[in-house]
Amino acid sequence: METKVLLWKMLWDYDPNGLIVLDADMKVRLVNPGFCKMMRVDGNEVIGRSGVDILGDVDHFVKVWQTRLVNHGIEREYPHIPLYVREVIFPIANEGLVAAILIDLTKEWQQAKELSNLKHEAISEVTQVVNKQMSVAQEIAGLLGETTAEIKVSLLRLMDMLEKEDGGE
Repeated sequence: METKVLLWKMLWDYDPNGLIVLDADMKVRLVNPGFCKMMRVDGNEVIGRSGVDILGDVDHFVKVWQTRLVNHGIEREYPHIPLYVREVIFPIANEGLVAAILIDLTKEWQQAKELSNLKHEAISEVTQVVNKQMSVAQEIAGLLGETTAEIKVSLLRLMDMLEKEDGGE
């Protein structure tokens, strides 16, 4: 039995995911070191405090507590840290608790944002080049139209002159 307790303690202490347990009043009962590192808090200072103080909105925890249904994969941003996580929230009804596993997705999320920004910048640059090309094409078309009209006027004059010469002989 002692080995099981030690194993669970080691899993709790070394799990890089954030683990938090709230009671039915949404007060913090347990947090692991992974949670403290993610949220940049001291575990001793958060125990007994309202989950709202630590997590902000806890409505999804309340919903899990009320429905007794596991909520998989809520993605949530904590911009003040900055932190982006996927949360798995589940009730421990027989103990009067609700727990969550927070999986840190911050690096992946930041990379996705950077890629999205690069795509938007590339689209903007391509749009500017296309607009410039369209403007140049319109200018060229206008110049071609003007010179074509001038040539036509000159050609008509020349034809008129030739007709007069031919008719005058």
